[in-house]
Amino acid sequence: MQDLPHHYHVSASAENEGTVTLIADNLPQIVTAPPAEFGGPGDQWSPETLLVGAIADCFILTFRAIARASKLEWVNLECAAEGVLDRVERVTRFTEVTVRATLTVPADTDVDKATRLLEKSEEVCLVTQSMTATTHLEAQVVTQG
Repeated sequence: MQDLPHHYHVSASAENEGTVTLIADNLPQIVTAPPAEFGGPGDQWSPETLLVGAIADCFILTFRAIARASKLEWVNLECAAEGVLDRVERVTRFTEVTVRATLTVPADTDVDKATRLLEKSEEVCLVTQSMTATTHLEAQVVTQG
């Protein structure tokens, strides 16, 4: 890892109506639109789905790093994130996030250790740690065989 702080730059552009294009150096552009809940088409990535997607992505990448450092062998990690958007004190914001993770490990794996590493990943995920929403983890470890 490079020394902190890290800086990330993204540009957005749009016309009077239609989609928004997100651009960052050396990355494919992403086209977004409002979600159906806000009158959008509901068939494109939105800021809301990108945020919840970033949580699931960050959880897996965090687990990968922690598992590697802890020398935990694993086969697959499936992660689904659900964000709840609500109005609190006249401010619309994400109030709760649930991360549902299913980890598949070899048959001889210490399941308690795997579960602890999943929990640690949820605790230190930089995306959820940057949010005010409450985060819950529902973790399951499945052994092969």
